Amino acid sequence: MFLVFSSKNALGQDISVNRLTCGYLVNPIGVDFIAPNLSWKLESSKHNVMQTAYQILVSSSQANLDKHIGDVWDTKKVNSSQSIQVKYSGAKLLSTKTYYWKIRVWDNYKNESAWSKTAFWQMGLLNAEDWKGAKWIAFDKLADSNVNILPTDGKKDKFNANNVLPMFRKDFSVTKTIKKATAFISGLGHFEMSLNGAKVGDDFLAPGWTKYDKEALYVTYDISKQVKKGGNAIGVMLGNGFYYVPPVKDRYRKLKVAYGYPKMICRVLVEYTDGTSENVISNQNWKTDKSPVTFSSIYGGEDYNANLEQKGWNVSGFNDGNWKSSLIVDGPKLNAQKEEPVKIFDNFSAKNITSTINGEWVYDLGQNSSAIIELKVRGKKGDTIKITPAELIKEDGSVTQKNIGGPSYFSYILKGDGLETWRPKFFYTGFRYLQVKGGVPTGKGNTSGKAVIEDLRALHIRNAAEPVGKFSSSNELFNKTFKLIDWSIKSNMVSVFTDCPHREKLGWLEQLHLMGNSVGYNYDAAPLFKKALQDMKNSQLPNGLIPEIAPEYVKFEWGGDMFRDSPEWGSSGILLPWYLYQWYGDKQVMVDYYPLMQRYINYLATKADHHILSQGLGDWYDLGPKPPGVSQLTPMGVTGTAIYYYDLKILEKMATLLGKKADAITYSKLAVEVRKSFNNKFFDSKTNQYATGSQAANAMAVYMGLVEDKDKVAVIDNLVRDIRDRKNSLTAGDIGYRYVLRVLEDAGKSDVIFDMNSRSDVPGYGMQIAKGATALTESWAALPTVSNNHFMLGHLMEWLYSGIGGIRQAENSTAFKNIKIEPEIVGDLTSADVSYNSPYGEISSSWKKTGKEFTLEVNIPANTTADVYLPVSVNQKVSEINNVAFQTIGSEQGKTKISIGSGTYKFNVK
Repeated sequence: MFLVFSSKNALGQDISVNRLTCGYLVNPIGVDFIAPNLSWKLESSKHNVMQTAYQILVSSSQANLDKHIGDVWDTKKVNSSQSIQVKYSGAKLLSTKTYYWKIRVWDNYKNESAWSKTAFWQMGLLNAEDWKGAKWIAFDKLADSNVNILPTDGKKDKFNANNVLPMFRKDFSVTKTIKKATAFISGLGHFEMSLNGAKVGDDFLAPGWTKYDKEALYVTYDISKQVKKGGNAIGVMLGNGFYYVPPVKDRYRKLKVAYGYPKMICRVLVEYTDGTSENVISNQNWKTDKSPVTFSSIYGGEDYNANLEQKGWNVSGFNDGNWKSSLIVDGPKLNAQKEEPVKIFDNFSAKNITSTINGEWVYDLGQNSSAIIELKVRGKKGDTIKITPAELIKEDGSVTQKNIGGPSYFSYILKGDGLETWRPKFFYTGFRYLQVKGGVPTGKGNTSGKAVIEDLRALHIRNAAEPVGKFSSSNELFNKTFKLIDWSIKSNMVSVFTDCPHREKLGWLEQLHLMGNSVGYNYDAAPLFKKALQDMKNSQLPNGLIPEIAPEYVKFEWGGDMFRDSPEWGSSGILLPWYLYQWYGDKQVMVDYYPLMQRYINYLATKADHHILSQGLGDWYDLGPKPPGVSQLTPMGVTGTAIYYYDLKILEKMATLLGKKADAITYSKLAVEVRKSFNNKFFDSKTNQYATGSQAANAMAVYMGLVEDKDKVAVIDNLVRDIRDRKNSLTAGDIGYRYVLRVLEDAGKSDVIFDMNSRSDVPGYGMQIAKGATALTESWAALPTVSNNHFMLGHLMEWLYSGIGGIRQAENSTAFKNIKIEPEIVGDLTSADVSYNSPYGEISSSWKKTGKEFTLEVNIPANTTADVYLPVSVNQKVSEINNVAFQTIGSEQGKTKISIGSGTYKFNVK
């Protein structure tokens, strides 16, 4: 017996293709792009591997794909190194259809890979007609006179009425063998769908919230395994979300938005093996009734009465004779949800349970997070458990809601039939502590015969964006700081990047561009950032203003328009498309939102006084003599004008990339004028300081490129001197601090960053941790009067990756195609282990310093290159432990620069 290997296939084992994505997602369903972007990652055991060509096959069936027939799209062999954001350009894609695809590649060693594993995507509903006549249905309709899509903050309600949280049901029958079944559904504000008594999907708070007068999102589920032959039943429960915030006197209510009462729309497509199909659509034939959820508010909490449950309501054959027919109502335009859903992740049980003076019980769950509760209880019918969430406790051990808005609580009325388990469906909040009234924890004295709490825990909810980063170092405070910031990111990453998970839950926009890189190193959140841009587009005013929050659910008029019109906030509309291009190579996002950017920059020009923008909040929450709020140390006009200039320079780059030469020239010319005005107004050439010489003012002038080259070193020296003179403490706030860190790192002064952030006796991350914070707080000093779970000040996360880990992107690179590894060996750091899974694959940097020896192990993904900077002069001997070849380029700023291709390397320097 002879075994014969072809050289092509044998070599082909050295390169493989994996992680095929469509529109950033693996095997997505409900895709409504007519030309989705396709990407893949390469793996090889060799070094210096580059893709030289690819071939994509897209087929209408798995059978055709298995035969290598691309009947929908066959690119043939394309000579290109492109492996991300390849735009589909095959046959026209059809609603609801599933497309199967695979890819093979060729590399610079003349290897041809095997075909990848099959991936697929299923199309959503591309046109209104594709809903096949499905209607929006409701239990009740809010009177048009009470609809209020943009309430003014602080104004009184026009009416006071609660609403019904409804449930809907529909029986349908299946007589043939099922090939596939798909549900397309939206419920406003949120829905939970069940089929034959079991929940559909594992998401929570579906769909993502939007500006509902402009659009609503629908979700697509594959329900093939849940539909059965014979009788079936669809059940849907609805919650209010941001669609309707009910006016109730004894519950907290941040804002009074009222788009309408809850409503839903649904199309279930059942495809049979014989090639036929049927649709079940929402209409007046669906039955509706009140659900056991008796109150639900995205701000005020949720109440559930288990005695109102109707057993079997979502199972086939239930008698719904007492239910009423659904009401046909109008609804907004529908688009597919493109971001990952919100799901349940970690769960926390009590670390400690203590009693209060009034006989209630406080559970300390040990972690402040965005969460819901899970209650397990035994008791008598009618027993009521009230659970109050909080971030902080008072001196007497009871909870306080002063800093998060209250009263906000969960309540559950028992039906009294053994162990009862309850989770709220339509409300989440931020908390560490839970105070229980009406029940006694199991194992505690219970002389009054109250209900027994068998278990009470927090279930952390967040957007299901995949983690892509890891960080650890020899410095325990930095490790704790990483967790502190990460918990605030996780707690505020839902279907919107919120400021906090409790009292506001609003999409304040400044954090998108300021925290974007910190989030990007940690989570694969591109679809969520793109959702944020759509929210901005939907919220943009006719005059071009992008308000400070998106979706805009409330018009802030306190203090004039300072909480609505701040360039440092609205500029996310311009900076975010650029960052998405830089991080993910997404050029389409610049095309799609170019009109939004143009309208906003034109608006800013109308607001500028001699090119100076002074409106808004400035360096919000900086550390001045007064309690934090509007900028104290940096005069109004500095941060707004600096951002305005930066917007113009970024727009010039984007216009050039998009071939809009005339626009690029216009923005370039205006930028020159803004720079001139900024320096005339704010720069003191005698002292080399900007404005008051605050950390924010000097750092932003440097970062945005406003400083003349001859003055740059002096301005940076002034920034460093200010920090050192304050015993290495920070003063910059929400806007300025990111730029302080960026300027220091770029100037090779990470030692200053280390000294600023490795202490706990001054306001900063260390002080927050010392005060017991488990998530990043709203104020540098972890004040008990403000939110203790806010992610706007988490800028150090970026430096933990780019500075300590040294994982950066080379200038003019996109999506980390050209990588820069330059770890900063500062302070008492002796080691770090950092990785980031980029669009091309995992980049890792692991280093150790022992005595006079330094080792650095790096991994560079296939189809990329890297420059590595080692902290030694070029005269010192650098060796690669595994004898892998590398090229020494020379020396830069006292460091040895080495050029490498893909693969794993271990450098040693003595």
